[in-house]
Amino acid sequence: MPPAKGKNPMPKSAAASVPDASAPILLREDRDGIATLILNRPQARNALSEALIDGLSAALKNIAADRSVRAVVLAANGPVFSAGHDLREMTAHRNDPDRGRAYFHWLFERSAEIMLSVVHLPQPVVACVQGMATAAGCQLVASCDLVVASEAARFSTPGVQIGLFCSAPMVPLSRKVASNHAMEMLLTGEAITAARAREIGLVNRVVSVSREREEAFALARTIAQKSTHIVKIGKEAFYRQIEMQLTDAYRYGAGVMAENMLAHDAAEGINAFLEKRAPKWEDR
Repeated sequence: MPPAKGKNPMPKSAAASVPDASAPILLREDRDGIATLILNRPQARNALSEALIDGLSAALKNIAADRSVRAVVLAANGPVFSAGHDLREMTAHRNDPDRGRAYFHWLFERSAEIMLSVVHLPQPVVACVQGMATAAGCQLVASCDLVVASEAARFSTPGVQIGLFCSAPMVPLSRKVASNHAMEMLLTGEAITAARAREIGLVNRVVSVSREREEAFALARTIAQKSTHIVKIGKEAFYRQIEMQLTDAYRYGAGVMAENMLAHDAAEGINAFLEKRAPKWEDR
């Protein structure tokens, strides 16, 4: 379980620190309406163990219901953002009577729930990638709304190299980048640089090493200054329309905008623009 809100504050200088073994595997820091969730298993390359998946699930549920949180930053401690699923934990279940079949189905479905929780979260999520993000770690990054990466960051879906095609990471990756770029990553398993990830659309911003946490927070703060009600409408609409055919998407988008016009903050924002003043959001 993640620590209580406000506990375990994470200073900027601790991005590459290695906590002691008794430290929580997921940290949370709240500041200026932004919740920063920090993967904290650096000794295990921030592998997504059952416990870490459970921690992320609980934290995201808490944040979804917390109206004081206006944006989220997802970061990690240590040199690796996340190496994906915990292979040792998975391999142990090959000794199950069914060779692990039931466990593997449960695990990958549970992982998919976490990725969908990020997508369905009312608040935008900014991934902050300081190092390697592989397999399910890359999947987690691709599931976020925005991505800020250090120049040292690398991204890969290397499952094909060990006989386990990255079919689950393929889902958000293929919706984030063009199909030929996604297929190249999936079929070769080779890592790409942060610069290349930006070129193909996986990453929004690339910054110098050690500045990624600062830049991600600044981006989240820009979003946090908007009406949370309007941002929630927009985020939900984006992910719904992207799966529709063009005509249906236009029909849906027009309907969302019409209803959006009836919101208090829409009236306030338009009036503020016409009156040449800053809007006063009430998040409704």
